Amino acid sequence: MTASLEQLRRCHFAVDLGAARTRVYVKGAGLVVDQPSTAAVNTRTGALMAVGEFAEKMTGRTPDYIRVVRPVSGGTVVDIEMAQRMLRQLIGDRMRRTLRRRPRLRAAACVPHDADPLAQRAAIETLVGLGARRVELVDTLIAAAVGCGLPVERPEATMIMVCGAAATQVAVLSLGAIVTAERVPVGGEAVDNAIVQHLRHQHELMLPSQSVRPLQLALHGNGLTPQGPESTEIHGRDVATGLARSVRVDTAAVRRAIQRPLTAVLDGIGKVLRECPPDLVADLVDRGIMMVGGSALLPGFDQMLRQATGMPVHIAERPELCAVQGLGEMLEGRIAPIVLDPLRA
Repeated sequence: MTASLEQLRRCHFAVDLGAARTRVYVKGAGLVVDQPSTAAVNTRTGALMAVGEFAEKMTGRTPDYIRVVRPVSGGTVVDIEMAQRMLRQLIGDRMRRTLRRRPRLRAAACVPHDADPLAQRAAIETLVGLGARRVELVDTLIAAAVGCGLPVERPEATMIMVCGAAATQVAVLSLGAIVTAERVPVGGEAVDNAIVQHLRHQHELMLPSQSVRPLQLALHGNGLTPQGPESTEIHGRDVATGLARSVRVDTAAVRRAIQRPLTAVLDGIGKVLRECPPDLVADLVDRGIMMVGGSALLPGFDQMLRQATGMPVHIAERPELCAVQGLGEMLEGRIAPIVLDPLRA
């Protein structure tokens, strides 16, 4: 599924279609798009009302005839036509005209590690609709590892964990390829849902859709550890009366609610380590786990993993951009291929 470096050097632009955000890298221009994977549509006329940040702000605030949609789910395109329309608006007419002037326009795209042929085809069709004559697919794990500077081409183990909005992918890499990997259907959205359900059941409070992330940030500092803040005030709507209400929430209970879905992530890490060759596991004792993806910034998540695994855990410098930066490094030809000297008789 991962294209060769020579094929990627011929590509003119790369797209990282994520469940939360869409990022576009243009060769020679750098990162030109970093917007939420959201579009607002007028259901009466079919017209596209807004995309990106503006459409994200419209979530839960629109009249009946405007629908806010997400054409990407879990790194897989679920609505090809809407994804194409969203990308056209995000890239803009000027950049689109510049790309179309390239002879035999080529594109690259990130796809999840276990993407089935139908998901791969959806990613290809989406970029073909933008004018690409050929589309190269790159495993998200490989792209993210390259983007955060891991020595993936060496004969030694590196472990990476891509914490996405809809899923978490864990893999051990060596010699530029994936040795063993696991995809866990738990991501930032599952953590958000755990917080929403906890407040609904324990405090009879409904949160606005824009308030879940600020609540996670309220667990700043040590976050998931007992050294975090004791309580925080939350504003929402009463389930019974429908009136606005504020409650003071015990953050220890919120931390317990968050830890439940994250247990599946720990199980996924354990499964990858069990299936990994012993020689590579020995390398990981010192190097540990590299966390990338937007959900890697959940306060205290790295400390929880460190305590559970006994291994060093590191967060990339800009974890949310690692995958698209890795694609950019490959497009620009900054990654040297492995050269093996032939054995001489």
